[in-house]
Amino acid sequence: MPPRPAGTRPTLSLVAKTAGTSVPTVSKVLRGGTDVSAETRARVMEAVRAVGYTRRAGGRSEGVRDENGWSHVLDLVVTHFEGSWANLLVAGVGREAAAAGLDVVLTLAEPHGDWVSRVLRRRTLGVVGTLVDPASPQFGALFAAGVPVVLIDPMTTPPAGVTSVGVANWEGGRMAAEHLLSLGHERLGVVAGHARHLFSRARVDGFRGAADTETGGRATVTVTHGGWNRAKAAAATHALLDEDPGVTAVFACADSMALGVYDALGERGLRVPGDISVIGFDDLPEAQYITPGLTTVRQPSTELGAAAVKLLLDLSRGEDGGSRPPARMKLATELVVRASTGPVSRR
Repeated sequence: MPPRPAGTRPTLSLVAKTAGTSVPTVSKVLRGGTDVSAETRARVMEAVRAVGYTRRAGGRSEGVRDENGWSHVLDLVVTHFEGSWANLLVAGVGREAAAAGLDVVLTLAEPHGDWVSRVLRRRTLGVVGTLVDPASPQFGALFAAGVPVVLIDPMTTPPAGVTSVGVANWEGGRMAAEHLLSLGHERLGVVAGHARHLFSRARVDGFRGAADTETGGRATVTVTHGGWNRAKAAAATHALLDEDPGVTAVFACADSMALGVYDALGERGLRVPGDISVIGFDDLPEAQYITPGLTTVRQPSTELGAAAVKLLLDLSRGEDGGSRPPARMKLATELVVRASTGPVSRR
């Protein structure tokens, strides 16, 4: 990589030299141009990452904007559309955007798709990304192009200076454990999401920390992973109980996985909560409709979407008075007790 004088910002020229191409080509890639080969695009983005290039605020080419210079469109980038949680989040984003006179473009972040070029060509006001990996090359392109980005509960640690909003996942896990411990449960199981996801690890760590602290290390916590999927969570529950048949309570790190826990317990002839108590995380509508009603940790899903749009408006319009918004905003979680948890069984 060509040397750069100490104390200077990386430039388009340095990116072009590193990628072995021209400055116009680099600029075209960062504008989402279509007449660039996939090989050249990948080489440019690798050079952007290598030299640490980020376009200065206000340096993006202007697209269709109103008399105030503002775009009327923001992008909500998601990894999936399915499920009640995604619906609640979209509702929060849509309502807050509508109140600000904005339209929302729903963009599916397919792992190997070129969705980022479509976003760049739209000259969007900015991007709200939910449950995405900010370390991916696609998001690297957005950061490099100077697109304002707000992340909702990112899968991995975002780069320095990138704004994100999430919920108190660690505290939610702690509340789940404290509730079960108050009912006498000390043989505990956890059906987590993915081991590499920050929010899943935080929920498990909070749960395990409370179990250790409250019982002086007497409680046992057995962890399996259900991949945020009902069927996989059912299989994980069977594996959990095969490993420790003495488990008396299970914490599912999402309500969608709690449904899988119910499925597995029913297949084994175990009653909820007579034999095993179950607690979830989310407080989705399904938590109230299943029998017995699911005790869960509520996260404010709709409020998450609204908060992300407000942060994005601050970033893109400079309404923060010149100071950066908080790098990380965290919304509170709360325990919602229903019928799926009860005193420890003596089975």
